[in-house]
Amino acid sequence: MSAEDQKQAAGEAAAQLVRPGMVVGLGTGSTAAWFVKALAARKLDIMAVATSQATADLAKSLGIQVKDLGDTPAIDLTVDGADEIGPALSLIKGGGAALLREKLVWEASRRCVVIADSAKRVAQLGKFPLPIEVIAFGHQSTMARICDALSECDLGVAPRLRIRDGKPVVTDGGNLIYDAACGRIPEPAILAAALKSVTGVVDHGLFLDLADLALIGTDQGVIEVEP
Repeated sequence: MSAEDQKQAAGEAAAQLVRPGMVVGLGTGSTAAWFVKALAARKLDIMAVATSQATADLAKSLGIQVKDLGDTPAIDLTVDGADEIGPALSLIKGGGAALLREKLVWEASRRCVVIADSAKRVAQLGKFPLPIEVIAFGHQSTMARICDALSECDLGVAPRLRIRDGKPVVTDGGNLIYDAACGRIPEPAILAAALKSVTGVVDHGLFLDLADLALIGTDQGVIEVEP
């Protein structure tokens, strides 16, 4: 199976977890899009909360009712992709620049399921550059303080501002993204706390102790992984 086939299989498996009447969090990215499509095909009576405008647009185009976070009862289930899945279902997310809204939806959910192709599963987080969302005002100064926080965690790397088509990537919330190519993150919880303490950092792409289940597409089918 190709990586895209594995993503599709994981997304379709996750869609089977949804029951009528649920409030469902919809993730962002290519794998989450397969989930949204499979969910729409089931034509269930549900409400959804999207983690990005792109996902909201996709869901609405497929007939899924989308509400804003806070305008619904508690979210029963959120399904989303990941850029890396490490030990105990620790995750790196944010490759799609939606990490803040994703984390807000995840933390408002009773259950969170991550879906991915087999290549996303790693023995240690860090090969995928860690996204860090920052306020646009004074972002260069914020980046300098991020470097200090990384150094305190023995990660001597300089984050790079994410650029697309010659312009900085701007999130749905109007913020910017810096990517830190750590290479390895031996202590994710320590790094998460250090980054969160930096003034100007809105949030980071370390999702720790949030995923309840992973559905991973493999050549042998979809496997379930628990923390």
